[in-house]
Amino acid sequence: QVQLVESGGGLVQPGESLRLSCAASGSFFSINAMGWYRQPPGKQRELVATITNGGQTNYADSVKGRFTISRDNAQHTVSLQMNSLKPEDTAVYYCNADFQIHSWSSTSFRYWGQGTQVTVSS
Repeated sequence: QVQLVESGGGLVQPGESLRLSCAASGSFFSINAMGWYRQPPGKQRELVATITNGGQTNYADSVKGRFTISRDNAQHTVSLQMNSLKPEDTAVYYCNADFQIHSWSSTSFRYWGQGTQVTVSS
């Protein structure tokens, strides 16, 4: 059973920083891409940032220059450093990862964490 668990959400004021972490556990062969998505109140889930197992990153335009995604392949973790937070960053943040479960099959399966609330308000 593969599992992703997020941590690090909370309430901060505009301009402050927050770091989210997500740890993968369970039985799998490897992890391909990992990423962070968010769902603002009343809106659909949207991409925040992704990172390949080789370290290539991709960001939504709204967070470029403020957020940084990173991963530790040995620890099976992905993190999101969020700086200069704005009220519009308020959302439930979800991590996801594409797992290769077996060494003999290249098929990947995407799993999601349970989400962590980030609220930016004065």
